[in-house]
Amino acid sequence: MEEYDVLLVGGGAAGFFAAINLAEKRPDLKIAILERGKNLLNKVKVSGGGRCNVTHAEYIPQELVRNYPRGERELLGPFHKFMTGDTVAWFEERGVKLKTEEDGRMFPTTDSSETIIDCFIERAQELNIVILRQEAVDGFMQEGELWQVTTKNSAFTTNALVLATGSNSKIWNLLNKLGHKIINPVASLFTFNITDENLKALAGITTNAQVSIENTNLQNDGALLLTHWGLSGPAVLKLSAWGARILQEKNYEFYVRINWLEYQNEEEVLEVLQNLKQTFAKQTLYSNAQFGLAKRLWHYIVAASGIEKSKNWADVNKKEMLALNKSLTQTRLEVNGKSTFKEEFVSAGGVDLKEVDFKKFESKLFPNLFFAGEVLNVDAITGGFNFQNAWTGAYIVAETLAEKEI
Repeated sequence: MEEYDVLLVGGGAAGFFAAINLAEKRPDLKIAILERGKNLLNKVKVSGGGRCNVTHAEYIPQELVRNYPRGERELLGPFHKFMTGDTVAWFEERGVKLKTEEDGRMFPTTDSSETIIDCFIERAQELNIVILRQEAVDGFMQEGELWQVTTKNSAFTTNALVLATGSNSKIWNLLNKLGHKIINPVASLFTFNITDENLKALAGITTNAQVSIENTNLQNDGALLLTHWGLSGPAVLKLSAWGARILQEKNYEFYVRINWLEYQNEEEVLEVLQNLKQTFAKQTLYSNAQFGLAKRLWHYIVAASGIEKSKNWADVNKKEMLALNKSLTQTRLEVNGKSTFKEEFVSAGGVDLKEVDFKKFESKLFPNLFFAGEVLNVDAITGGFNFQNAWTGAYIVAETLAEKEI
């Protein structure tokens, strides 16, 4: 039976961040990380296409929380203790500089997730944090003031147990048996599958658009990426996060409407079309893309309106003009499934937030049981926000444990 002051389950972002911050504050503690696999920090490695989207450049807590479909209310207080600016400073103090891209995503200046991984592993080694790989947890229970933790190979006792296990159904099941309520997980951050041969020809185009889901209040605007399997990009991924449960109930079969001109409504667009009809009377619609749209996309919209390629603007009748207007502002597409990026998979679900004290990220049901990261029913609209939740929760867990008499 191995004994530790603090045992952290999960060798990912939240686990390492909590362990390092605790060890820096309390070098006297004996701390260990249990990782079920061979490799550490897998999600960090693949996030942001291998560059690691560390956080997002949003520095106002009230604005930051708006990016969390689950956890918005609960994270407001914690973000006042540790948020984006603190994350940036933390990494810079340890030799990792971050940069901000146009869309607000923040990456290491090296553009490599290995920079973050090396920082964590090297710092953990310097602080004598024990890292145990291939130690998948089979069970845990509280006996008196101690936690008993078992794996296939070993048994441990610890004064405090920190679960930073992400979307691990086995851990959720163990917590459920213990008495914690687990919100059933569903996919979040996924793309929409659309079987439309004409749409496939647009693969690779990115444009700003407004996307809404029929018969719901779900709507989002932003960059929309057209792919050979359907729709992706921030506009769709944010919709999938906010609508995670609604879309799961629909079995991922529904209709979307796309306004390719984002903020312009039908009346405004019709007025522009009438002006174009006069200005380019002798030119064909098909030949010159309008509204700043990519040529391939413009061709798709004109074809969807039923207007012949050879028709001049002057010859477009009222019915065709209305059809073009509708194609520009209300293209209707059938979605029949989703695609997730397995490496960056995010799920909505986890430990019920009502059972967690967010001043400490501690269980309200069991003393000295802590949570950090996606093990909780918290998820965000992009990877950087999910990491910020992990950093914040892990930091507060470390701060709480550092002040305890362990």
